[in-house]
Amino acid sequence: MDITQYTTALEQFRTTLYQSFANRADTLLELVDALCSYPEAESVVAYSLAPVFRRSYSTLSKALAALDLAELTLAQLLQPYLPRPRQRPFWLLLVDVTPQPRPYAQVLADRGMVYAPPVVKGNKPVTIGHQYSTVALGLEPEAGVSSSWVLPLLTQRVATDADKEGVGAAQIEALLADERLPFGAELCVEVGDSSYSKPAYLHAHRHHAHLVTIARVRSNRTFYYRYVADEAAAPSAGHPTWYGEAFKLTDPETWTPPPETLTWWESSRRGKRQRVEIQGWHNLLMRGKHTPQRLPMQHYPFTLVRIMRYDEAGNPLYQRPLWLLVMGQRRGELSLQHIYDAYAARFDIEHFFRFGKQKLHMADFQTPDVAPEASWWQLTHIAYAQLWMARHIAQALPRPWARNLPALKARCLSPTLVQRDFGRIIRQLGTPAQAPKPRGIAPGRSKGTKLPPRPRQKVIIKGRPSAKAA
Repeated sequence: MDITQYTTALEQFRTTLYQSFANRADTLLELVDALCSYPEAESVVAYSLAPVFRRSYSTLSKALAALDLAELTLAQLLQPYLPRPRQRPFWLLLVDVTPQPRPYAQVLADRGMVYAPPVVKGNKPVTIGHQYSTVALGLEPEAGVSSSWVLPLLTQRVATDADKEGVGAAQIEALLADERLPFGAELCVEVGDSSYSKPAYLHAHRHHAHLVTIARVRSNRTFYYRYVADEAAAPSAGHPTWYGEAFKLTDPETWTPPPETLTWWESSRRGKRQRVEIQGWHNLLMRGKHTPQRLPMQHYPFTLVRIMRYDEAGNPLYQRPLWLLVMGQRRGELSLQHIYDAYAARFDIEHFFRFGKQKLHMADFQTPDVAPEASWWQLTHIAYAQLWMARHIAQALPRPWARNLPALKARCLSPTLVQRDFGRIIRQLGTPAQAPKPRGIAPGRSKGTKLPPRPRQKVIIKGRPSAKAA
């Protein structure tokens, strides 16, 4: 494989990234390189020990305080390198939120109760902190590259007085509205979890003719068939009837025979045969809303998909089926196989969050201010994108105990393996960042200066008249 084109693309990406930093560009670029090449760091400040970072540890916080990137900077930086879909007939966007626990940051503003998976089973899955919404581009499989890659495009902190799905809807809207990006003019599919199947989120994007939304729905919801008037009956005055018979997901007696069905056999990782059955119902409706805004959902029919897995004896492998909702004007262009594959790719964004938090310290930056924390999240997304740009240049450097794994024998480079070899890549390519110029010792604060303590911030708990102090 000729890697010249990938080397040239990486150099161009790094030069454009360097030019997009308005302040402290040298420090920020070296910090991005440290994130990509120093997996040994045990904390954020430890990145100042990376060989590619030639400055003191105090410049980390100064550079993050000076970082001022536009909302679409990363998506626009990656625009020339976006891989066009070849196996799918659409662009795939993945949207989700992830928490940043900050339970002990008593002076940090706008902390609230956020989801956090418990270590001990039975505990409540909540903690105190912030949460961030991320939109990533789902990628198709490539030869020699792990299938868990995604391409992060946007990230934004979700304020406690904001709706996390509303923030995600605004991010998708920004991507579709940018004419320099291909998502608004071509068929695009967005995939979200069950929280993105509520009317407020679905209604926000229905003015986009080329966007189709796939979201998981809870197994206890009720939808409706479209009302069909009796031609023999006389027309009646009054409000028109929109909803017909109920389609209750918990009651199979309310289901009509599915007009579309797809079944195939596949083997699990342990070699057991499983039968996958997909059923689809078309032109169902959901109830709209009147408060806090009117959402006339009767104008937006959707396709309902039910996915079940059975063993060789015909017994269900899971207690409940997987229900998916597919809404959009061009939803008819998606087959049941497309819908299944698109939702299965949603879990790749979970791999991105896990890698970011374990290998890039995405949620470990400790600061009493909100703005530098948000800047750190943007920088970690940029670092991951730079690792993706180097996926075809890196060499697999497995640990001795992992060299015989099937993925490594097949040279499937994961983000971890690219990060392990990125130091060599930087040494060969060089960096546009300038070396630091010592300017003497700063005088610092005058003797006797005493700063006032930062005020303690309250933890914001929604639904309560007053918030308790942390």
